[in-house]
Amino acid sequence: MDGVWLGAGRDPAGVVETHLFGIAPNNSGSTFLMKALAACRQTWSLPLEGQFTFGFAGPNTRDHGRLLWSHEPWRSRLADPAAWDWPRNRAAWYFQASARDPRASVFFTKAPPFLLQVGALRRHFRNAKFLFLVRNPYAVCEGIYRYRPDQPVPPGADYFEAAAEHAVNCLAFQRDNLERHGSRGVFFTYEAMCAEPARVERQIRSLVPALGDLKLRRKLAVKGVYDEMLSNMNARQIARLTPGQIATINRVFRGRRDVLDYFGYEIMEPPVGNVGRPGAEGAPAAAAPSPGAIPQPA
Repeated sequence: MDGVWLGAGRDPAGVVETHLFGIAPNNSGSTFLMKALAACRQTWSLPLEGQFTFGFAGPNTRDHGRLLWSHEPWRSRLADPAAWDWPRNRAAWYFQASARDPRASVFFTKAPPFLLQVGALRRHFRNAKFLFLVRNPYAVCEGIYRYRPDQPVPPGADYFEAAAEHAVNCLAFQRDNLERHGSRGVFFTYEAMCAEPARVERQIRSLVPALGDLKLRRKLAVKGVYDEMLSNMNARQIARLTPGQIATINRVFRGRRDVLDYFGYEIMEPPVGNVGRPGAEGAPAAAAPSPGAIPQPA
């Protein structure tokens, strides 16, 4: 039967066989992925990130308006197991979820702070599986600044210094997740999702066969800002960074080179004439890791 079924009027708990979570830093393409998964017939999904659902019991990044949530003391709050009530969250999610099939067997949600809670999600949700995603950290820094230039930063820190620290912190969290929980999910990059959507679809279907109708190569509205076909926006975003901003970012990235190397991202030294020029190519020098493969340190 066609239509949209609401969890409030059904019983998702009685039909959900797989709890699927998107584990990704903010500004990494996970919202597009969420929208694509919501279009699958076998998916129960939410209209917003799991952390912003009404009745959610736990810390969320909207409490203080931060996108740079990996800095202390907020990081400790997000990492505190006692700060989250997962049974209550599950009930709130089921009540507000919707699906195109009342017998849909997959529940999906995502939120950037879940980078710190993968172990808890495994413990509290039956058959929990994960989509691990990362993106070029230069593009992440630019996206954070463009979306919220008014973000508070640690005392004495430059905005782009704080954004760069956040970006590498998140990559470090994801590295830890892959090493601890990689067998429970698949890994791919934003770059691979854009360049090889069919291959990433196969990786996701290998993890959750019920998602046989998943289609990534499609036009979707994201965050009220983009409404276009899936495409790699790294070059246009990185091209907006000035030489001074890149220099600040690089001071942080050079001190965390092991994290960038793990995911195949290199320190970027673009020609000054290309930086900030509309349409300039500012793509990273390193190729992205193959989708689905757990990266290994260089």
